[in-house]
Amino acid sequence: MNLLKRLSRVYESAERVSFDDSSRIIIMSDCHRGDGSRADDFLHNEKIFISALNYYYNKGFTYIEIGDGDELWENKKLSDIITAHLDTFMLLRKFYLDERLYFIYGNHDMVKRSNKYVKSNMYSYFNKQEKKHFSLFNNIQIHEGLVLEYRSDNKLIDKKKILLIHGHQVDLLNSNFWKLSRFLVRYFWRPLELFGIDNPTSTAQNQEKGERTAKKLTEWVVRTNNMLIAGHNHRPKFPDIGEPLYFNDGSCVHPLLITGIEIDQGEIFLVKWEVKVNSEGVLYVGRDILAGSRKLSELFK
Repeated sequence: MNLLKRLSRVYESAERVSFDDSSRIIIMSDCHRGDGSRADDFLHNEKIFISALNYYYNKGFTYIEIGDGDELWENKKLSDIITAHLDTFMLLRKFYLDERLYFIYGNHDMVKRSNKYVKSNMYSYFNKQEKKHFSLFNNIQIHEGLVLEYRSDNKLIDKKKILLIHGHQVDLLNSNFWKLSRFLVRYFWRPLELFGIDNPTSTAQNQEKGERTAKKLTEWVVRTNNMLIAGHNHRPKFPDIGEPLYFNDGSCVHPLLITGIEIDQGEIFLVKWEVKVNSEGVLYVGRDILAGSRKLSELFK
């Protein structure tokens, strides 16, 4: 299947999620939550992530994670990841119970496309200390993509739609041959990563490969005249005026910060969260706008 046609297939079949100028949405991806070991790229940013999500929860945002939330290439068991990051999962559960949570799978958590896997591993978790199961995301559905549909005065406005997708679909090695890639990462690159050696085949770590992925996603935007928000290559992107409407939310595994895309009351922003220090020398987690705001009504013209 043509890689760009694959995006169109996802666009046509994806669940539609309505939003309007009162909606508040935060889009993040590529957390790569691990097992708490030295190879866990999320571990050093977990407190930043929790601080950010507490902010979004208290402000009434919907959290949409667009792929690679959990590192299931390096790690075999999601239960090990949940145990290592239980505070994070309990916070995500709060969003879910409020019907303010959506998960999209990426290449590193592709196993979540199986309903059987999701039911066995995400509906509940086993607490080893108390030796019993607790509810987590009961009956949750994991998506390949979502389409945000803009409504005004409770009417659907045609042509005002945003495709949310991880982005690995245009990366042959990470889509068609993901099982081979997983094998290499799990049994070859992960042990080397423990010694500080990066994986050159990774879209996130290989700049040229990441740029090729972005170029293909942008090509789909141009061909279809749609707006797209993706992750996958860990490179934040907020198009300038006149550029194709390809956005990238970055990642949550940057050495110093996490990034995301906010849709807030009809405007869109690229934001970062990082540890800061105030004038009294006290550390705190703060939010900054990297790009935007831009009104969605202007982007959709």
